[in-house]
Amino acid sequence: MTDKELFTKRMRRESRQIHNISDALINAKLGIAMSDDKVWAEGLLLFYEIFKHLETALDRLKNTTVAQLDIPGMRRTTEFEKDLTFYLGSEWRENYTTRDSVLKYISHLTEIEENKPILLVAYIYHLYMGLFAGGQILKKKRALVMKLKFSSTSDPNEGLAVVSVGPDMYKIKKKMTDAMNAIAETLDENTKDLLIKESQNVFKFNNEMVRTIKGADSVFIRKMLKTVVAVVLLASLVYYFKRSQS
Repeated sequence: MTDKELFTKRMRRESRQIHNISDALINAKLGIAMSDDKVWAEGLLLFYEIFKHLETALDRLKNTTVAQLDIPGMRRTTEFEKDLTFYLGSEWRENYTTRDSVLKYISHLTEIEENKPILLVAYIYHLYMGLFAGGQILKKKRALVMKLKFSSTSDPNEGLAVVSVGPDMYKIKKKMTDAMNAIAETLDENTKDLLIKESQNVFKFNNEMVRTIKGADSVFIRKMLKTVVAVVLLASLVYYFKRSQS
């Protein structure tokens, strides 16, 4: 008799392809451009609106099954706002317009909440688990960039509140996974299938948002040009050195 597959493993398995594409896109857009504060802040701003919407939904659904995923310490709205204030100034809320891709994302989440709110758990689970896991990698890279950009007296972790979950991160992830699997045990197969579909949609919507980040491509191009120039200069030095020795 084989062990029953945990629902979180099924979610990951059946959304692996689009998940991998999403990870690659986010790493390319934010990872390669994290030396540019404007690009980094723009990425934060996009996801801030989604996380904030989900957290207000958790408040509205506090007496439902969905609230089982509201693990103490997991919420990030305050941390997003702290980072955005650091990068964009205290009046950042007044100086931006919500992107169409974000409006489309929120519209879909609103429709789910109105018609079948249990499906929101797919978004809550994947987005927070992704932030807690991938965010730690981005935090280390971003902290290194910040150290290089600021003096030794500056705090390299400033502007990184959203990915600074602390020592309880692994406990939070474990509780969230356990809660997701416990919720799945109470659901019928049709609802589980719908959750799998929404799991795939999470990454599709993420991709649509991330593709709208301005400046990331230009930062990547600048980095590539610098690399090409360095290679050309090195090759020229080697060439002239050999010529001088002949």
